[in-house]
Amino acid sequence: MTEIKKRILIVDDDIDLLTQMKIHVESFGFEAITAEGQKEGEEILEKIKPDLAILDLMMENKDSGFILSYKIKKKYPDVPVIIATAVTAETGLVFGLDTEEERNWIKADQYLEKGIRPDQLHREINKLLKI
Repeated sequence: MTEIKKRILIVDDDIDLLTQMKIHVESFGFEAITAEGQKEGEEILEKIKPDLAILDLMMENKDSGFILSYKIKKKYPDVPVIIATAVTAETGLVFGLDTEEERNWIKADQYLEKGIRPDQLHREINKLLKI
């Protein structure tokens, strides 16, 4: 009997980072489904329900990741969402999920600064999927 792999949706407009993240996620034993932007991510969500999503923040728009996260949570409230971004390094803006207010408008379960080590990513995925 074959074990069904958990599906992780990865959305990032940086093809190099998208490819790296896909390789890491697959090496952890998960199925990786990728999209190169918010629009493509939304199209995939019409067809499948991922077990977890990893989203870049700034894609077509500066808030594409927030919009996509909101749409995922509205359609699939139980799907954990990680926002992985370099926005602080690029703009100086600081985001987080530390306060109730931030958690109310940033519909994500985890927020990680890019430059994520593979072991850290694996740990966060396992924690959110309760593995």
